[in-house]
Amino acid sequence: MNRRHLLAAGLCAVASPSLAAPSDLRLTLLGQALIEHDIPTSAWPDRDRMAARLADADACFTNLETVILGARAGAPTREGLTLHAAGPEVLDTLKAMNVKLVATSNNHAFDLGPGGVLDTLAALRAAGLPSAGSGEDLARAAAPVIRETPHGAIALVACATGKVRDGGAATPDRPGVNEVRRDAGGQVNAMDAARVLDALSDAVRRADVVIAYQHNHDWEPDMAMVPAWQRVFAKRCAEAGASVFVGHGAPLLQGVEIHRGAPLFYGLGNFVFQTEKPPGSYPPEAWEGVIVECRFRRGRCKSARLTPITLNEIGRGGLSDLATRGMPSLSSGATANAILRRIAERSSAFGAEFDRSAFLSLPK
Repeated sequence: MNRRHLLAAGLCAVASPSLAAPSDLRLTLLGQALIEHDIPTSAWPDRDRMAARLADADACFTNLETVILGARAGAPTREGLTLHAAGPEVLDTLKAMNVKLVATSNNHAFDLGPGGVLDTLAALRAAGLPSAGSGEDLARAAAPVIRETPHGAIALVACATGKVRDGGAATPDRPGVNEVRRDAGGQVNAMDAARVLDALSDAVRRADVVIAYQHNHDWEPDMAMVPAWQRVFAKRCAEAGASVFVGHGAPLLQGVEIHRGAPLFYGLGNFVFQTEKPPGSYPPEAWEGVIVECRFRRGRCKSARLTPITLNEIGRGGLSDLATRGMPSLSSGATANAILRRIAERSSAFGAEFDRSAFLSLPK
């Protein structure tokens, strides 16, 4: 597909453009949620339109890049600008966006120590949000979590690689994240890989759709590039039965690949990005992203439409207004086309070929 066709299409989707069957399970994948403030409706201009768009799915999925404050919070393990913590009210903001499934495996899960891990899990349970990727011990951090929907069950297996602080990885007797390390040769540690792949095999027996999630901070010098070792790992996840692979970590969009019929979304960037770092600390791309609306039938992804979004780098009240910073809005026009063109070009490195309607065919 040439650039003119992509610009004319105004959207990008993976798979066939045929109408979905009524029994399709609809799962929307979002960028990561670094959310530290409950965003009031009056301060979020596109909130209602975004919520209406996301409400069509059986469930939305994101990574929670925030520790939820509670009574067991320990001393911060990070300095102020990179400490991500918030009250449980931010979960209401995510629920209003139809988020029903959350990963907690990331390099910020330990920002308030083991107590912060436990408080976050408790808050998610109280909010009715199933989560995977951290736990009271390694067995529970690595285990799949299941979310029932009107059109079937979704399972999530989640892990994190890179920049997990000392003490932040779960062990058989310590809370933390499901860390996947790399060995001396640069590949995923064999024991860690086996733990994830076993969990995926378990999830396949229990759910209709299985998400394999990795939060990765072992970036290439150009963080838009997908590391070769991660591509190998993602394909192993698909071979173990994952219906879709989702990645976050790099704060921008990376390419998409297809393996054995499963889409591999290596980097979905940001959905909410309330960083406290000053403007200009991140590249302009950190303030652009996509939402991915997938339809699954009998466990296989049949379509996945990418809709561009933009986030405001400056709060509505100015530089000091962090509470209204990093809010997503649906993109349009030249900005939307540029976002779609960028992800299409990055995906083409993995053999993606778009037709005139901006669709990439999947094996039937």
